[in-house]
Amino acid sequence: MREISDEKIKNYLKRTEEAIEIIKKGLPPKRSLLYDVAEDFLVMIESYFKDAEAFLKMGDYVNAFACLNYAYGWIDAGVRLGLFDVGDDDVRFTLAK
Repeated sequence: MREISDEKIKNYLKRTEEAIEIIKKGLPPKRSLLYDVAEDFLVMIESYFKDAEAFLKMGDYVNAFACLNYAYGWIDAGVRLGLFDVGDDDVRFTLAK
């Protein structure tokens, strides 16, 4: 298959948006040294997500899909590093153990 369907891109968009909401609830305490790092990760995640939405509006599914994958890469990296507490959710996220 050489195309990204409406269904697939909407699914990835929804899953990424849900993941962002979850990680926002699991930030380190503001006084933690890791808080600033988590905030930096969140800026990158949200930037890629917004870029994906912009590409989608232009009908550019390939770049929208790429941006969603970059966003999720940042999400999983942050989860594995312990920047975001997602509990034991190893379905949505790649946990370290």
